[in-house]
Amino acid sequence: MEPYDVKSALDELKEDAILLHPVRMRDMILRTPLDAGEAIEMNREFQSYLARYGEAQKVALEILEKLAASTPGKA
Repeated sequence: MEPYDVKSALDELKEDAILLHPVRMRDMILRTPLDAGEAIEMNREFQSYLARYGEAQKVALEILEKLAASTPGKA
């Protein structure tokens, strides 16, 4: 991606965000041996990550869509 190419950034965001995708995070958690207490705490943290991941992706998408729709030369 070009450093300031809004369309490329928008396309990349729609495909996969830079943050670790929640499915990959979940898979790593599932493959790690945890005792019951650790598993419960890890699940709480993962739920928080999942919510924030979605929120961040939504905000980034809105910003990039506005930038992509603006006319070149506007500051």
